[in-house]
Amino acid sequence: MKTKILIVDDSRIFRSAVAESLASFEDIEVIGSVWNGSKAIEFIRSHPPDLVTLDVEMPDMDGIETLAAIQKINADNKDARPVGVIMLSSHTREGADITIKALEMGAFDFIQKPEGENLKESFEILRRQLAAKIRNFAVEGPPAAVVKPLPETISKPPTDSIVRGILIGVSTGGPKALAEMLPSLCEKTDVPIFVVQHMPPTFTQSLAKSLNAKCRHAVIEGRHHDVVRERHVYIAPGGRHMLLGKRRNEVVTVVNDQPPVNGCRPSVDILFKSGATVYGQDAVAVILTGMGTDGTEGARILKRTGAVIIAQDEATSVVWGMPGSACASGNVDQVLPLAKIPAALGRILQH
Repeated sequence: MKTKILIVDDSRIFRSAVAESLASFEDIEVIGSVWNGSKAIEFIRSHPPDLVTLDVEMPDMDGIETLAAIQKINADNKDARPVGVIMLSSHTREGADITIKALEMGAFDFIQKPEGENLKESFEILRRQLAAKIRNFAVEGPPAAVVKPLPETISKPPTDSIVRGILIGVSTGGPKALAEMLPSLCEKTDVPIFVVQHMPPTFTQSLAKSLNAKCRHAVIEGRHHDVVRERHVYIAPGGRHMLLGKRRNEVVTVVNDQPPVNGCRPSVDILFKSGATVYGQDAVAVILTGMGTDGTEGARILKRTGAVIIAQDEATSVVWGMPGSACASGNVDQVLPLAKIPAALGRILQH
């Protein structure tokens, strides 16, 4: 079964390049190519695709307005599978801001548009990224891991430990999940929170800015050797690892450009492993929606120190790759719908 794609972009050259880049894949079929949001909505109503690649910045009806219109079509056709959206974003700060807003609204994922002198190489990267994200969208998801039923409530192990740090790993579907979960979590605790969201540079600045406007805590990008403060959320900078270290009696964030782990930089495993060293049993880790297995090894190490591990459930995850992998490893204490995670963390923090 081929995944049917509609390309929406105001550049004819770029539309042609995207269509050509996907033509060699037998499981992907481009069924249309239009130059603005209005034409896209007309096309979707008459020939519904499975997925739309949507330019962020377009004249007249921009990417956000078009996404909202597509979501209205989805809401009005509840019996049909929703039309998914992958945003194609420029490298500008404005493009990043709009992309984060689109992801918070429910766009499936995004890809940066090619730039640079070597366009052939750039479009080959675009081709591979697009195919991977389209196929990830097309897959209904692997069968749910067999997870032992877990209690609705959970407390810290019977020790004198208190929670001193909350570590969160997330990827596909992350901006929307974080926008829904973090404000509530920040209301329940002053404990510092550390987030690895798989993203390239620039976009995490926009993510931090958006979340900062929603949360009681200050939400910032982590910087090298920042002293960790209460009532702060530290987002790993895009394209760089963020981990925790100690300087005298203080916890600090450490940022570096070491090679990717699990194909990811920033990597959840890197953050989690450092959290095991710095906080040990005084940490709680949360693995949210995302493709791949990043976070599974880090969760294993955290669990060995006595930390509590929570994973988002399959039903509320956009992609149950990361949380599903962690669950299958046997190191997760609790599997919960996204909306129930802040309350569960609140109960742990009270012990």
